[in-house]
Amino acid sequence: MWLVLAFTSAMLLGVYDVFKKISLKDNAVIPVLLLNTFFCSCIFLPLVILSAQGFIPEDHLLFIPRIEDPTIHLYIILKSAIVLASWICAYYGLKHLPITIASPINATRPILALLGAIFVFDEQLNGWQWAGVIVSLFAFTMISYSGKKEGISVKNSIWIWLVMAGTMIGAVSGLYDKFLVGDPNNGHGLFGLIPNRGFPKMVIQSWYNFYQVIMMGIVCLICWAPKRHRIKHPFHWRWQIPLISVFLSVADFCYFYALSQPDALISIISLVRRSGVIVGFLAGWLFFKEQNIKSKSIDLLFVVIAMFLLWMGTN
Repeated sequence: MWLVLAFTSAMLLGVYDVFKKISLKDNAVIPVLLLNTFFCSCIFLPLVILSAQGFIPEDHLLFIPRIEDPTIHLYIILKSAIVLASWICAYYGLKHLPITIASPINATRPILALLGAIFVFDEQLNGWQWAGVIVSLFAFTMISYSGKKEGISVKNSIWIWLVMAGTMIGAVSGLYDKFLVGDPNNGHGLFGLIPNRGFPKMVIQSWYNFYQVIMMGIVCLICWAPKRHRIKHPFHWRWQIPLISVFLSVADFCYFYALSQPDALISIISLVRRSGVIVGFLAGWLFFKEQNIKSKSIDLLFVVIAMFLLWMGTN
């Protein structure tokens, strides 16, 4: 069940990346990101209110329980800060790079998540899963090398480094998610010492969006508003901006639901989530008319093979 949810999240994330790329083209990054967090909050605020008023029963998937322990908010605030740092880096990088280059770099996130899952959570993989991981890493490496044909220097491009930074911070966020929603009685926790928190997934997903709006509002007032008339690309409204929030929220719902399953492996979930790169490549070919799509299609074949191996290993 958790693997199906991970694949669903991956495809939704692929569409999310496409709308994000469209929204950021010749547009101001910070207000687009602020609106993204705002619309995500608008999606979950009614659920919080309806749950508090008893209109959504406690056994419903969309029920959001009240937070009785104030320390939970501290965990969620840290989650919000980590995700926001990753997004700021990734948004700036994606704005200035082809999606067929930015997506493969972001697809290397499972390598970091895998290392973290093994050393931090002491997860164990079977033979099929290891085969899928190896083929996936090979595929993502091929995709990264294919991106060099675009003539963008890794050493001299700050946008490449920003995407890489966003990828690394995103891997940390994935490990932290497992710690927050993982079953305290199932798994080793952080380094086998600190048990998983077992917080309700809907609490994390809803409240971290609320805190992100506040954080991004402060960033917008300090970093963008004072010089908004002097920057190269002013803000322009596009109808794709709210769709970023819709697809991200549904993708994250599937993701957190998958993580909350007792037998879920963060290393596999993180890897499968990156398969959404296929959607980005199709968009790069059909809509953005980017280069070298034919050679990159071979790389994507290895991604599909890897996902099949992971499916075999999990079932």
